[in-house]
Amino acid sequence: MNLEEAASRCWLEVDLDALRRNYRSAASLMSGGGVIPVLKANAYGMGAVEVARALKAEGARLFAVATADEAMQLLGGVESIEVLCLGLVGPESMARLIARDMPLTLYSPAQGAQIARTAEKLGCVARVHVKVDTGLHRLGLDVETAAETVSALCAGGHIRPVGLYTHLAIHSPESDRLQVERLSRVRAELEARGVRIPLCHAVDSIGMARYPSLHLDAARTGAWLFGVSPRNAPAPCESIARFRARVSQLRWVKAGELIGYDDDSPLTRDTLVATVSAGYVDGTPRRGDLWQVELRGRRCGVLGIACMDQLMVDATDAPGVCEGDVVTFVGGEIGVEEYARMGGLNHNEAWARIGRRVPRIYFENGSPAHACAELESEICI
Repeated sequence: MNLEEAASRCWLEVDLDALRRNYRSAASLMSGGGVIPVLKANAYGMGAVEVARALKAEGARLFAVATADEAMQLLGGVESIEVLCLGLVGPESMARLIARDMPLTLYSPAQGAQIARTAEKLGCVARVHVKVDTGLHRLGLDVETAAETVSALCAGGHIRPVGLYTHLAIHSPESDRLQVERLSRVRAELEARGVRIPLCHAVDSIGMARYPSLHLDAARTGAWLFGVSPRNAPAPCESIARFRARVSQLRWVKAGELIGYDDDSPLTRDTLVATVSAGYVDGTPRRGDLWQVELRGRRCGVLGIACMDQLMVDATDAPGVCEGDVVTFVGGEIGVEEYARMGGLNHNEAWARIGRRVPRIYFENGSPAHACAELESEICI
């Protein structure tokens, strides 16, 4: 897909230089600790393979994803990296990843036993990052029995812990510190049992920015890389993306008419309606509170609710608007926090929900460099 075709309907622009700068700023915040880029959900919508390639050039070697399919996509597109699956993987995927010496998350006694059995059948040792539930109560071994469980699994000779981690609930500074203290206690108990784990990590992007004293050996950093700054960060990270689409048609619609599906707000004036070539399947909100987009340097309100593939905008006050003009949903004047708020979204969700059929256009040195169309290929072209 060439650049002109990629920008013909709707697309996501990703600034790889800004991504690299965010990685460097994360590394500087870690004061010598490591950064584990979290590239789940297609790198929060930015394109996992392209993002991993850019960050590998900055020195990243260990990446984290949510699923086995995400891991295999990265391993198929980027050489000489490690990919940690953070959650459940199926039996066949588990065997494939262990055979490739990729680390898995060990989060329960039964799942740990399955990892050990799989490794034994393969005649190898499975590397794992042990996850401990210190207070989020999602995945993880119990704090009180984690050391005993891990040491028992290691005794069989087919599991080797290379990491130990938890996830902060971010309820309060006090509870977050208590979680890290619990994790550190498990680490000490494991060492007392002869199990030394070299990499211990607890903080995500929020914890990395908020708690320098809780960094341990590494931070699992996702949102920061993609331009979402936590509140009270020592310095903001950079916005790296713009979600855009084109005006496909313009028409004047008389006052009193309704626009699109399920609209209960008749137009109060004769209105120049711009149909925009993106809808909720592409990643826009379906409806929102005073939802606006940027068109010709003006903010224009969205009319009615978004359709699956298109939406309508009040372009009456956009000077000189033409069919083919570019509409910016987020990343221009409208930042991701505001966009998420208007659409009733979480700010990470605002990026991650951008659909597979939306081409990604990658910028370097201020100019578009190449495009990636996921529906044409799993690997960028």
